[in-house]
Amino acid sequence: MAHHVNSLGQPIGEPLADWVAARNPDATGLVGRHCDVVPLKKLHASALFEAFGEDREHNLWTYMSYGPFETPAALEDWIEAATQLDDQASYAIVEKASGMAVGVASYLRIQPAHGVIEVGGITYSPRLQKTCAGTEAMYLMMKNAFDVLGYRRYEWKCDALNAASCKAAERFGFAYDGLFRQAIVYRGRNRDTAWYSILDRDWPVLKSAFESWLLPGNFDTHGKQKRRLSDVVAEFRSAAAP
Repeated sequence: MAHHVNSLGQPIGEPLADWVAARNPDATGLVGRHCDVVPLKKLHASALFEAFGEDREHNLWTYMSYGPFETPAALEDWIEAATQLDDQASYAIVEKASGMAVGVASYLRIQPAHGVIEVGGITYSPRLQKTCAGTEAMYLMMKNAFDVLGYRRYEWKCDALNAASCKAAERFGFAYDGLFRQAIVYRGRNRDTAWYSILDRDWPVLKSAFESWLLPGNFDTHGKQKRRLSDVVAEFRSAAAP
């Protein structure tokens, strides 16, 4: 990045003369080949409750500030509260094969003036975990944030002890930004938060990598990937390097 100084000789950030504030997410659904990402509503509660119920040991909820839900009504109440918040936009991930909601994800810490938005509250039922639809949902939300809404920084944050979430961030192409020690308290315990991000200048290469990985030819007749996303991302990054 170029070095900039002001009239006093002090180093300053890169000027953004053409910067236009990003837009807030709206109620538009995102359509994919394997899933749709649609605004979360109470009508999704029954399907989500069934899908979450496949997690017999409640492993889904260890690192979440909410859940598990004992009844569909309790999940409905949570959905109603979550969708009333002004600083987030929550979505249901609906798999094409069944037409059922099998996971949720949200845009958080939405700051259009600064072009910063976070993806979080990601809760994938066992039915969605390690599937093409699960990866496609993350791609659709990234694409919407960068290409449609105009954000310049896309964030991922998680408990630093949540190895699966840290690994997922890296797989999706996020860069590790650092550790915020004693960042929050949840479930009566400390959380050190790991921060990850993708910048708008990183997105074109990542977008091409995702779209290459998502091509039908990358999957066998059983839906198993032939090439790992992390390998495809590394290949595209290497090709784009100066």
